Amino acid sequence: MLFQVGGQGARPTFFEMSAAQQLPASLRAALTYSFGVLALRRPFLHRVLDYEDEFFALLMLVLESHSLRTTDASFSESLYGLRRRAVKIRVKKDNALSDSNDVIHHSGLEKYQKRLSVLFLVVLPYFKSKLHSVYNKEREATLQASLWGHDDERFNNADYFSEERGSLIPTGNSDVEMSVRARLAKRFQKFVGVFYPWLHAGNEGLSFAYQLLYLLDATGFYSLGLHALGIHVCRATGQELMDTSSRISKIRSRERDRLRGPPWLKTLQRALLSCTYTVLDYAQTGLIAAVFFFKMMEWWYQSAEERMSAPTVYPPPPPPPPPKVAKDGIPLPSDRTACALCLQKRTNPSVVSVSGFVFCYACIFKYVSQYKRCPITLMPANVDQIRRLFHDM
Repeated sequence: MLFQVGGQGARPTFFEMSAAQQLPASLRAALTYSFGVLALRRPFLHRVLDYEDEFFALLMLVLESHSLRTTDASFSESLYGLRRRAVKIRVKKDNALSDSNDVIHHSGLEKYQKRLSVLFLVVLPYFKSKLHSVYNKEREATLQASLWGHDDERFNNADYFSEERGSLIPTGNSDVEMSVRARLAKRFQKFVGVFYPWLHAGNEGLSFAYQLLYLLDATGFYSLGLHALGIHVCRATGQELMDTSSRISKIRSRERDRLRGPPWLKTLQRALLSCTYTVLDYAQTGLIAAVFFFKMMEWWYQSAEERMSAPTVYPPPPPPPPPKVAKDGIPLPSDRTACALCLQKRTNPSVVSVSGFVFCYACIFKYVSQYKRCPITLMPANVDQIRRLFHDM
C-alpha cells in the first residue's frame, strides 16, 4: 500500500492525498499571479487583489459546495477521482440464509457532514489566512518598534505645521482620542501575535502526525478534519462515476420542476440555471486550463523579454601589439625563457607593467632602481610598476 501508484484498491496513496490537499493553494497562487498580470493594464483589478482572501473564499465556497453536493468530494478530490465516504459501514445481504454473499458499501455523506466539510475546506482556511496576515503585521510592527522605538515615543507631544491653514496643529496621540475600536483592534493584534505561533505550530504538528500515520498505513484518516468528521477518502469506481452523472441529472431536473411563475419567468430562470450548470460543469477544467494558459504566457513573454533585454555579446578585442624594442635598449635573447639582463633562465620572474617584458626579479629591481626605465623599450618606469609572476606547478 505504501508504494501503490496504480488505480487498484479503494484507499488512495499518500501522493494522491497530498496532491489533492495542495491543489487549492497552488490554484490561489496562480490566480493571484494572473490577476496581478492583468492589473498592470487594468488598474481597477487591484481592488480584487486587495480582497483576495474574500474573493478566493467565495470562489471556493461555490466550487466546494457544488462538488460536495454532486460528487460527495471536494473540488480537488473530485479532480483526482476521489470520493468521501462515511466511516460507518452498512451491510446489505442478498440472502438472509447465507453470509457469504454479504456486500459491504461505504455510506454516503450526510447533509451535516457536507456542511461541516465546507466549514473545514473554506471557512477555517479563510480565518487562518486572515490570522496569518494579522500576525505578519504585528511582527513587522514589533520589529520596527525594536529597531526605531515606539511611534508614541517619537511622535507624542510633537507639533506639525499645516500648510493649508498656516498654523501649528498639535497632533499628539492620546488614549482619549483613540477610539474604542482602534484599541480593541490593537489588543486583538497583540493577542494574535502572542498565540498564533503556538496555534500554527500545533496545527502543523497534528497535520504532520496524521500524514505520517497515513503514510505508514496506521490510520485511514489523512487529516484531523477528516477524523473529526468521520470521513474516509476513497477512490471512485466506474460505477460510482456513472451514478454521479445520473444523480446530477436528477438533481437538476428536480430544480427545474420546482420553478414557479409565469412562462416568461420560467424561461428566464431555466436559462440562468443552464448557464450556472455550464459554468459549474466546466469550472474544474476551465480553471486548470486558465492557470496553464497564464503560466505558459508568463514563460513566453519572460523568454521574449530576456531575449530583448539580453546584452549583445561581442567578441573580445584583439590584444594590443607588443611594444617595440628601442634602438638603444637591450636586445631580446633568442631563448624566450632567459632574462634579457643576465641572459640566464629567469628566477622569480617579474614583469614591468609599462612594457610587459619579463625579467628576473633581482635583475629588474636593480636596473629600474638605478635607471628608472624599462631596459628593452626605455619607457619610464619605477619599482612600484614591477609585478611578480607566479606559475601554477
